Amino acid sequence: LAGCTLFITGASRGIGKAIALKAAKDGANIVIAAKTAEPHPTLPGTIYTAAEEIEAAGGKALPCIVNVREEEQIISAVEKAVKTFGGIDILVNNASAISLTGTLETATKKVNLMMDVNVRGTYLTSKACLPHLRKSKNPHILNLSPPMNLNPMWFKNHCAYTISKYGMSMCVLGMAEEFRGEVAVNALWPKTAIHTAAMDMLGGAGIEKQCRKTDILADAAYCILTKPISFTGNFVIDEVLLREEGVKDFDVYAIAPGHPLIPDFFLDVEIDITAVKQKEYALKEEKTESPPTKPSGPVAETFRVIQGAMTEENVRSTQGVFQFELSGDGGGTWYIDLKNKGGSTGFGKPPGTADVVMSMTSADFVKMFTGKLKPTMAFMSGKLRIKGNMALAMKLEKLLTQLNSKL
Repeated sequence: LAGCTLFITGASRGIGKAIALKAAKDGANIVIAAKTAEPHPTLPGTIYTAAEEIEAAGGKALPCIVNVREEEQIISAVEKAVKTFGGIDILVNNASAISLTGTLETATKKVNLMMDVNVRGTYLTSKACLPHLRKSKNPHILNLSPPMNLNPMWFKNHCAYTISKYGMSMCVLGMAEEFRGEVAVNALWPKTAIHTAAMDMLGGAGIEKQCRKTDILADAAYCILTKPISFTGNFVIDEVLLREEGVKDFDVYAIAPGHPLIPDFFLDVEIDITAVKQKEYALKEEKTESPPTKPSGPVAETFRVIQGAMTEENVRSTQGVFQFELSGDGGGTWYIDLKNKGGSTGFGKPPGTADVVMSMTSADFVKMFTGKLKPTMAFMSGKLRIKGNMALAMKLEKLLTQLNSKL
């Protein structure tokens, strides 16, 4: 990629910056199109610190303040890039917004943010770069978006987010065909969760052990961007591509080698969605929606132990009421009150309003509370559905690590 100019959105940190640094080692020119110009209170890096790292790695950097929601800022940065480097060879649409909330829990401003950044931002940045890309010798657009998996499980828990990410994937589908022979357009998605600032916010402390480094996506992106333009219209999974390229050791990408990894969103772990009709999913849902009314067995025992293990510190540090809708043996409605007095658990609805409602099978609930199933893993694989205060839901994982020894 020596001498190539890459326009990368959201390149001040995380995956975008990792792709930039990989290209910089070849001596590429990197346009850092991101909105963080001033240091963020909780997130690392600005467009200027990223520029320093890119230059140190051997590339040339052009930091541009770009909020992809603002078309004028996109157009201005594209013009600046062309004026500085003489053209644009590669566009990486990496900037993305996420809110893993249900339809009724997603504020309109969050819906607008995800649609504006993920779909509209990707579309408009591609539109602004395409006239310049068409003049390049080996032009590429790469969107960080998933294959379109129509398993309803990926829609039911966070419909707006899924629509917005699939919108990015539809840009790949349409533009790859529209510009076939002129510009290669592909999508890249990780097989497992990647450790970024966003993942820290979603999963809380300790989540990094279940993730891979951003390097795996940088290496996969490099493979794609160095292919001829005939390689187009592909929805690439990082590990699958790298295995095809001859990579055998994936431990080098792990934060904690040997530790179980969380599969990423939109990828079915056990079911090949192409071979399963939606009717079968509907039947599966029906089978799990007949909870018995009387508490008994492992679930009741788990709640009894939780009650005995509760401390005033747990209540003080959590300040939340959790309601569980469990299907299967010993299921029904249960609650854990970690807000009032010394805390309590019980069968039925909580005394006050629940801050978080979690739905799952009884078997998975017991696994989760005995350390055999991580809440984040359960959520991302669709085994756990969460409604309500997501920040409080994330506190649960921290609490479980304290209680596991007693459970």
